Amino acid sequence: MGSGVQVFMRAFGKMVCAVSVLFAAIFIFANLIMLHWNIPENGRPYRVEINRIALAIEENGLQNVDLSQCEYVYHIEKCRDDFYNSDSDYSIREIGGELYRFDYAVKNGTNSSGILIVVNIILAVVTAAVFAVLFYIRVKILHPFERITNVPYELSKGNLTLPVKENKSRFFGKFLWGIDLLRENMEQQKTREMELQREKKTLLLSLSHDIKTPLSAIKLYAKALSKNLYSDVDRQIEIAEKINEKADEIEKYVTQIITASREDFLGLEVNNSEFYLADLIKNISSFYTEKLSLLKTEFVVDEYRNRLLFGDLDRSIEVLQNLMENALKYGDGRSVELLFPDDDEGILISVKNSGCTLEKSDLPHIFESLWRGANAENIRGSGLGLYICRQLMHKMNGEIFAEIDGTFITVTAVFGRG
Repeated sequence: MGSGVQVFMRAFGKMVCAVSVLFAAIFIFANLIMLHWNIPENGRPYRVEINRIALAIEENGLQNVDLSQCEYVYHIEKCRDDFYNSDSDYSIREIGGELYRFDYAVKNGTNSSGILIVVNIILAVVTAAVFAVLFYIRVKILHPFERITNVPYELSKGNLTLPVKENKSRFFGKFLWGIDLLRENMEQQKTREMELQREKKTLLLSLSHDIKTPLSAIKLYAKALSKNLYSDVDRQIEIAEKINEKADEIEKYVTQIITASREDFLGLEVNNSEFYLADLIKNISSFYTEKLSLLKTEFVVDEYRNRLLFGDLDRSIEVLQNLMENALKYGDGRSVELLFPDDDEGILISVKNSGCTLEKSDLPHIFESLWRGANAENIRGSGLGLYICRQLMHKMNGEIFAEIDGTFITVTAVFGRG
């Protein structure tokens, strides 16, 4: 995990370097072009000046022409006919039957240094913006991600002590908070599990020690009877009753062991409060609408009136998710319905699915821990789903029950009113 992040960060660093080189090349190229780019003045004003001088020569002669006030023409001379051609550095005009050559210089009409400054400013602003975005990505996205890359790996190893620092980033703030909350919950569950295992171990050791006393008495009585130490019938009956009494005592201890093994070994906790039915149904329907659509299973959510429920919203979502998963696992995949039967005492939410193969005689046992029906032989499962649902509903002062009608089974969770 860590090596992958390092490779990614090195790749990001190389990208930043490439962007830096690219913008440096753009700066150099733009400046070289601007330094060698002469922007000529609009139009050809030197021609106007040549026409004005030609008119003066025609009226007053060449010797009376003063070039000191000219802006473009700097030399005039008579030329032969074989030099009659045109070029950007001079122009030939015929005046009074003679040819005159006008040498001129074209000036740059616009100051290229001003444009060079503007171009450099624009490039600098664009470069700064790009690097600001890259820096923001590095600080606000990559750095928080880098901090949490090893967290799943550490959690998988059971290292739950290292806290995840909170971050106010809108990208990872809530995610980091959720990861840390997950770590804390796993740590608390681990602590509760260790305490529960310790308590159960202590209980089993204590009960095992208590069983030894009546068991020793039974063995002693049985040995005495086998050797016919009690010839009196009344005495034999008394010993038989004592054996039965000690057997009842052992049975009591065994019952305690079974009860302890059936107790809430999952350590389920709820935080009861009030919440709206719509919030619960929204969480379920938003997920299973898409999932059942992909499975080509008809999913119907019946109409309901938004009411206030009593319980734990997160645990209630867990209950309905278990019911929905059971409907998909043990149904025929044709239809699943989320129904809301009317009831005066509580608020009922039912999950109904087609394709039920469970026997009605098995119905009273489906909420027992580790129990699985005959219809689940080829389906993977632990037999804890409905048991957890019942435990959670009881802790939320609710109830859960199931009904079978032909090939349809309906499991109903009863919530108290908020």
